[in-house]
Amino acid sequence: MVPMKSGRFNWLDNESIAAWTFLAPALLFLGTFLIGPIAYLFYLSFTSGSFTQSGVRLIGFNNYSRLVTNPDFWQVVQNTIYFTTATVIPSLIIPLGLAVLLNRSFAWRPALRTAYFIPSITSLVAVGLGWRWLFQTEGPVNDMLRAIGINPIPWLSSTVWAMPVIILLSIWKQLGFNMVVFLAGLQAIPVNRYEAAELDGANAWQQFWHITLPGLRPTLVFATITTAIFTLRSFEQVYVITGGGPLNSTNLLVYYIYEQAFSQFDFGYAAAAATFLMAIALILVYVQLRVWGEDS
Repeated sequence: MVPMKSGRFNWLDNESIAAWTFLAPALLFLGTFLIGPIAYLFYLSFTSGSFTQSGVRLIGFNNYSRLVTNPDFWQVVQNTIYFTTATVIPSLIIPLGLAVLLNRSFAWRPALRTAYFIPSITSLVAVGLGWRWLFQTEGPVNDMLRAIGINPIPWLSSTVWAMPVIILLSIWKQLGFNMVVFLAGLQAIPVNRYEAAELDGANAWQQFWHITLPGLRPTLVFATITTAIFTLRSFEQVYVITGGGPLNSTNLLVYYIYEQAFSQFDFGYAAAAATFLMAIALILVYVQLRVWGEDS
């Protein structure tokens, strides 16, 4: 506790000086690489101009007005909602099931844990190139479909199938990390709870529902938030595999911001879109903490 004199904090006390000395590097880092860029982003969203012009000028809320009246932007928002919803839920359910299975002792457990975790440490660009090769029109996936009598599917040139390919890649990429997180959470649950439940005649499903899930509540909060953030900031998948196409059907918010900033050089408009994305992320995290984290 910081010592007090005359009802006020003593900022010149030796302990206070030592505390601020240790805090200074972290505060400097946060101010330089987090708070500063966010403040500049917010300022930039009220300006017009680019690196190709002599300067920028304040234009008020014009960039935000362009956002809300731009149909392309709302299509990108719809794409992002669809992509996030379809990615986050399987990215939690599948790793949780794998973690429950791999938490048991059997011969191939270490090898399977390693195999499932490898995708999470693999370069997303390299994986994206491989995924594009797999799902091209004359690729291995269509070769397997032909072998079983199914007509080839134009995966990456179809407005229907291109997004599921991106979603499948994202689920696969996130699977290993979440599995390890859930494994750590499972190992923190006391074994005697399961032993007592078995003595009371509880079956495997009842143990999972009444012991495993409540015990994993803090882990679920962490996994849900990190998975949602990973999904919202998705860029490499779209950039490498589809480039936002076909017909803008796989264009996500981060890729849209990138295009506006570095293809159109409209940095003010891109900053407004980035501010919108940041607001969505903050609201999503807040809602998740309220829903999941009240008792965790």
